Amino acid sequence: MPLSSSRRSGSAGALERKEKGVKTARFGRLTALGAAALAAAAAVTAPVAAGTPGSAGDPATTQVRLITFNDLHGNLEPPAGSSGSVTLPDGSSVEAGGAQYLATHVKRLREQVPDSLVLSAGDNVGASPVNSALFHDEPTIAFLNQLGVTTSVVGNHEFDEGFEELRRMSDGGCHPVDGCQFRESFPGADFEQLGANVTFDDGRPALKPFDVRTVGGTRVGIIGATLEDLPSVVAPGAIEGLKFGDEVEAINRTSRVLDGMGVKAQVVLLHQGDATEGGGPDDCDLTPGGPAAAIAQAASPNVDVIFSGHSHSQYSCTIDDPAGNPRPVLQGASYGRLLSVADLTIDRATQDVVRGESRARNEIVTRDVPADPDAQALIDEAATKAAPIANRPVGSITADLPRAGAPSGESPLGDVIADAQFEATAANSPQVAITNPGGIRADLLFPGSPNGEGDGVVTYGEAFAVQPFGNIMQTMTLTGAQLKAVLEQQWTPEETNVLQVSAGLRYSYSASAPIGSKVTEISINGQPVDPNAPYRISVNNFLAGGGDGFTEFTKGTDIAGGPVDLDAFLAYLDAHPGIAPPPADRITTLP
Repeated sequence: MPLSSSRRSGSAGALERKEKGVKTARFGRLTALGAAALAAAAAVTAPVAAGTPGSAGDPATTQVRLITFNDLHGNLEPPAGSSGSVTLPDGSSVEAGGAQYLATHVKRLREQVPDSLVLSAGDNVGASPVNSALFHDEPTIAFLNQLGVTTSVVGNHEFDEGFEELRRMSDGGCHPVDGCQFRESFPGADFEQLGANVTFDDGRPALKPFDVRTVGGTRVGIIGATLEDLPSVVAPGAIEGLKFGDEVEAINRTSRVLDGMGVKAQVVLLHQGDATEGGGPDDCDLTPGGPAAAIAQAASPNVDVIFSGHSHSQYSCTIDDPAGNPRPVLQGASYGRLLSVADLTIDRATQDVVRGESRARNEIVTRDVPADPDAQALIDEAATKAAPIANRPVGSITADLPRAGAPSGESPLGDVIADAQFEATAANSPQVAITNPGGIRADLLFPGSPNGEGDGVVTYGEAFAVQPFGNIMQTMTLTGAQLKAVLEQQWTPEETNVLQVSAGLRYSYSASAPIGSKVTEISINGQPVDPNAPYRISVNNFLAGGGDGFTEFTKGTDIAGGPVDLDAFLAYLDAHPGIAPPPADRITTLP
């Protein structure tokens, strides 16, 4: 969403593109190459990080530190509520996160081990707070450049605004519609964005599969793979013309290329992760059957450490590779609250990692350190420029509206958003509105912020943080049987994903019943749902396209458009001052 309606002139935009021509052309050439040529190009053009080659008097090994974060999502300011704390092993928590503190921790870690690389496991941008999102996440890219990030894998949110916007994030240039609104120009990312399993429909690689960095006198190969299921969590139009392949196949194929180049120290940035059942930052209480553990068990033994992301979990595990050798697999929560640190011991003669002498852990980004002045200046700049919109009051609440809630999966904030979407699509005569919990990105908290708006006041920035995607509302017709099928799709063997529903819909589900037969007693406005009758259902376009695995929505007919989901939420806040948490009575759990 633009800060204003002003647009950069065509001539100025053309000049910007011309100035960035070399970088843009490099991206374009790489995406047109075949796999073998791409590998060769990467070997030639890979940037070199600081490091002193070994000499005859050096010891037999060298130490290289990898510092990685994941799922920053443009959180420059310290995140609030539960999103701004880290759970410790004893169940207590400590405040964490904030770009100014992240930068301080990274600098200290690099000072301890000068031969270091700073990496990202994806979702640097997208679903961002207003002070980054208003400017198409250009402030976040500026921060990552400032931080010295060398390499990142693309996450699903890098594709939120489409592949061309991902290219712009890499290569620079002003936004084609909104121009440059954060600063007069946008130079793009100083770091590589990888995707070994991302291709065009015709099989050509869409992104570089790996990066090679020389550090500590040795070459480190960095492989990037994003989740194969990315199409299920991104709007179809954003990834049109792209395919996402099997993660293990892509990792192993790329590892063989690196091995053939003589690059023995290999690292994977994997934008896929597992859920946990508790524990602190360095515990490994993974929920059984998760995708990241399965990938780690199958990925090439040549890979020495795997940094994961996507699930916003915290864990530090050791998982055996296919050869039976243990290797670290880490994830650092989200929003810049943890740094995943791997200290690798590398044999100078073989150039390979000595697994038994390497260590990995998660470090909490505490806020008890001095704020990095450069990062703080960038945060202040973004906040000042966003303030006229971000601090505008748009509504009020009487208590916290959290996005997590009852054991049934129903949440106070989810109820309010579904009600807002129902009301906003009234012209389409809906009977029910349904929204996905993954589209609700932050709690709406009662206490006032440091901006001074006061307790209970909801600002535009706070509302934006809750609904940042800009999805379009749609109303469709489903039969009662199709509505039940939608509700049954909330449970899969891998996960439970409870949809949030508007006030008119009631149903029960049995936790012990088999998948596909859990839902009973569905009613709309007090009347049992007839399997053969038509019902008008309002959803966002992400769900309408089958997102999050809710493929039954794609069978909807008589589709009518509606407003942007954020606009629906803003209108509801304006029309209903003093919103209280609704009772959790729409979804009933049975044994």
